[in-house]
Amino acid sequence: MAFKQENIRILYKIMQLLEGDPGVALESNISDAMETLMKEMHAEAGAMWLKNRDSGRIYSILSIGETDITGFSIEYGQGLVGAACNSFEPAVIYDTSGDDRFPAGKDEITGIEVKNLLFMPMQLRKEVIGCVEIFNRPENERYSEDDISLIHSFAGLASLLMDEKGYSYAPDVNKKAIMSLRSITKDYPSGLDVIHILKGIDLDIYENELLVILGESGCGKSTLLNIIGGMDSPTGGSISVDGKDFSHPSDKELVDFRRDSIGFIFQAYNLMPNLTALENVQFIAELCKNSGSSKEAIDMVGLSDRANNYPSMMSGGQQQRVSIARAIVKRPRIILADEPTAALDFSTGQEVLELIEKLISEKITTVVMVTHNVEIAKMANRVVRVRDGKISSIRINSWPMHAKDLIW
Repeated sequence: MAFKQENIRILYKIMQLLEGDPGVALESNISDAMETLMKEMHAEAGAMWLKNRDSGRIYSILSIGETDITGFSIEYGQGLVGAACNSFEPAVIYDTSGDDRFPAGKDEITGIEVKNLLFMPMQLRKEVIGCVEIFNRPENERYSEDDISLIHSFAGLASLLMDEKGYSYAPDVNKKAIMSLRSITKDYPSGLDVIHILKGIDLDIYENELLVILGESGCGKSTLLNIIGGMDSPTGGSISVDGKDFSHPSDKELVDFRRDSIGFIFQAYNLMPNLTALENVQFIAELCKNSGSSKEAIDMVGLSDRANNYPSMMSGGQQQRVSIARAIVKRPRIILADEPTAALDFSTGQEVLELIEKLISEKITTVVMVTHNVEIAKMANRVVRVRDGKISSIRINSWPMHAKDLIW
């Protein structure tokens, strides 16, 4: 297979990203490599679909672009994705307008507006195990033979890597969306100008999952967390909770939502210094309708012997445990954690993450965590990467690591 010099450079870069750091999750390496491929192809978005023999369905495990399509599934052979996963040849549709497979120009499965697309089968030992989907490339940029060869190489290398690492996607078919955000924007006035913080976010938050939002400082991840928690309102877009519109709640609805449905774990702990650990938890419990036992919450975070200590008598890690107990006692639908380990040393931070892991493994609640620490993303069920106010990728971790195995 002959490549132009430029494509050799791109392929080498992709190979380096796929090989990545052995200590980094496989999904992260593939996500980084595919994001690079999308950029080089000047494509708006893409996805990776894998077959699952046990369920007889094909699942999207990776979503590149602003719209989250991870978790979508179809039966073998159904639709364009199904056809692509049954063929050894790539399929290109340069113009979806007027194509009856794209009603109103939208994809039949995901509902995303699609102008053009390419499907590349992922082959392994004479079997198609899935496909790579790339869509919405500039209309004047048709795929050359070199482009198709490059995408074919990426699909083949990703397939080999998955086989070498023993990757297998185990879908959770019963997951339920607690909250859905669509086309969320957030603007702030700055003198005569307007600063655009969030620029169109689509995201679902599911029951009993650890969702990690990654991004550099200033990318909009904390603003997104505040909107999820009802502490800030979007400039535009829609929000639904349990399928019901929550885009413009009344003041009372907002207060009830924050009080009863959302728990908070802050980087700075935010404990009341004149109350003991137990009293800090009790204070929150008394504000909520369906709170649990304050003592049981303190016991759960391993602070039974510190229940009567004031914050000044406790270490940073112990104070953060009280913060977690305070969030747990509310019995919230979602706990929001904003850089919960940033002020802690490694071993203490790891202990805090083990507590968060316990909340997920025991199906106590959902946790949405904002962090800049890519290592923490290894323990997540899903990882959302935010760049410049937009979602750049979302990936599913089929086999999340245990907090005790993380190193940073």
